[in-house]
Amino acid sequence: MKKILIYISLLAIIFACSSNKNNNTSSFESIDEAVIVEVSIDSLTGSIEKIDRSNEDWKLRLTELEYQVLREAGTERAFTGDLWDNKKKGTYTCAGCDLPLFDSETKFRSGTGWPSFWEPANSLCVAEEADNAYGWNRVEVLCARCDGHLGHVFEDGPEPTGLRYCINSVSLNFVEN
Repeated sequence: MKKILIYISLLAIIFACSSNKNNNTSSFESIDEAVIVEVSIDSLTGSIEKIDRSNEDWKLRLTELEYQVLREAGTERAFTGDLWDNKKKGTYTCAGCDLPLFDSETKFRSGTGWPSFWEPANSLCVAEEADNAYGWNRVEVLCARCDGHLGHVFEDGPEPTGLRYCINSVSLNFVEN
């Protein structure tokens, strides 16, 4: 199979986490540093090469809440995430594998308490699956590389797409321009 390598230049965010046991919050500091993220795309199927990790490995790499959302399809409480009201310019990447998912130019204020976007940065980077849990007919949004649960997409968003990608803050990292 012929594969095309796409190199995406990003600013790396190196997190220095200090846990606060009283309220389970973390503080983050970033160091700006150029990094190349390699994304391998199969030219025949148009799909991104998957990352395959064990549950034990994911538990070592992710916080408890990140694991609950990304690996167990959980949801963070509305208005509690770090990015729901972020107005900075940049790129939103997967918290599980750093795949670029959304651009700040497509972010809008939905009033839901979660970051909302009207389209992904690249349609190959997100996957969608039917989610009929709890008697609802919804469409789940997943990272195309690590299969991490991001949130859901609804047909009540703004033009030009009319879509609202309602995404958990904890499933995202933000790289400021």
